[in-house]
Amino acid sequence: MKKIDKTNLAIINELIRNSRVSDRQLAKKLKISQPTVSRRIKELDKERMLEYTAVPDLRKLGFEIIAFTFGKWDRQQFPDTRVEEMRDFISKHPNIIFVSTGQGEGWDRVGISVHRNYSEYHELIQEFKSTWGQYFGTFCSFIVSLQSDNVLRSLSFKWLTDALKEENL
Repeated sequence: MKKIDKTNLAIINELIRNSRVSDRQLAKKLKISQPTVSRRIKELDKERMLEYTAVPDLRKLGFEIIAFTFGKWDRQQFPDTRVEEMRDFISKHPNIIFVSTGQGEGWDRVGISVHRNYSEYHELIQEFKSTWGQYFGTFCSFIVSLQSDNVLRSLSFKWLTDALKEENL
């Protein structure tokens, strides 16, 4: 992947802030031509550097919990042939919004899911344990209540734009 230039980074920053901004408005704000903005966005799309989605207020949609689930995968127990089955399991649970490998504090897998209530979360964990538990030495969840008045920053990528500007622009 080629290094991102300042113009593309500026476009990405503005689209993170407001993905509904028109190419013309974006060009005016960045002081470049509208055809340049349109061409750059098309290139960023082609390189899969942009993914368009809205980040809704999960509480207003009826979700009460975000669960961060960490696991330690037992590589000797998990056959590579089951990877597609794991993808299929994840795809059948649209409330699982992120799954990846990683590392830290003894964990090497992480998943993020949203739930309308604790019972819904518990059902998913039970299904996961019965289907995949034998392949994980251990796993645990950190549950965040979306009903709390102590949310200090909402879930959004717009906060990232300031950090990207400071580093690269």
